[in-house]
Amino acid sequence: MNLAYLPSPSQGVWHLGPLPIRAYALCILAGVFTAVWLAGRRWEARGGRREDIADIAIWAVPFGVLGGRLYHVITDPELYFAPGRQPLHALFIWDGGLGIPGAVALGAVGAWLGCRSRGIALADFADAVAPGLVLAQAIGRWGNYFNQELYGGPTHLPWALYIDPAHRPVDMPGVALYHPTFLYESLWDLGVMALLLWLDGRYHHRLRRARLFACYVLAYTAGRAWIEALRIDHANHFLGLRLNDYVSVVLFAGAAVHLFVTRRPRPDDDAPYPGGDENAETGVAAPDADAADRQTA
Repeated sequence: MNLAYLPSPSQGVWHLGPLPIRAYALCILAGVFTAVWLAGRRWEARGGRREDIADIAIWAVPFGVLGGRLYHVITDPELYFAPGRQPLHALFIWDGGLGIPGAVALGAVGAWLGCRSRGIALADFADAVAPGLVLAQAIGRWGNYFNQELYGGPTHLPWALYIDPAHRPVDMPGVALYHPTFLYESLWDLGVMALLLWLDGRYHHRLRRARLFACYVLAYTAGRAWIEALRIDHANHFLGLRLNDYVSVVLFAGAAVHLFVTRRPRPDDDAPYPGGDENAETGVAAPDADAADRQTA
């Protein structure tokens, strides 16, 4: 065994009396709250009301969790419905298994419902939340660390991750060190967040109409493709590639098409976001009082 490696957590669940406190759930919740905080600051800086983001999150987060679980179960049904499996475990979200594409897709439906009730354009909301969304993914990936899941193939690199025998692949019982793909993806997500913040600060008026969100999709799926190539957890394959690779390709292409179709500037690209005061940092002017009254009527 290597002299240098990353240890796995000794436990991922703590009990307060009969109540289990799961690290996986804590990581997801930490990601959600951090995303709402960052998106709220960004929305407020653009002239919106910070509380709008929290209100929309009440819709988006449950939809996102449901979508993430549905994606996982639909793409890997044999884990729950094959002979000898336990279908009820498809409901056990705390054991891991949230597919990010499904979480984002169905979360967008919830966000649309929340935006619609407040007269906010979903595209504007998507651009405001994109950096926070990928930050939430970076934090949430640490839940896989505590569950000792979704790691990569064997490696002897100094940052190899030690996996306890109970969590190792059945066909590799004597191999203890693996690629920490949760860490790779978490670091990639942080890089994507930094990229989005830089792009937004430099090209703000050219990245409206969900164009910044499209940049998030491009950058995230590009990294997810090579991370998928390292992972050895169960996944359905088609023509030698994991299903998530095909999903990444489709999403990457869709985001690229959106950027191309919306490449020409429009007069309303400089229009203010709903509500709020003038913000010098983004150069977004506040609407006049009459316009504000009309928006809230």
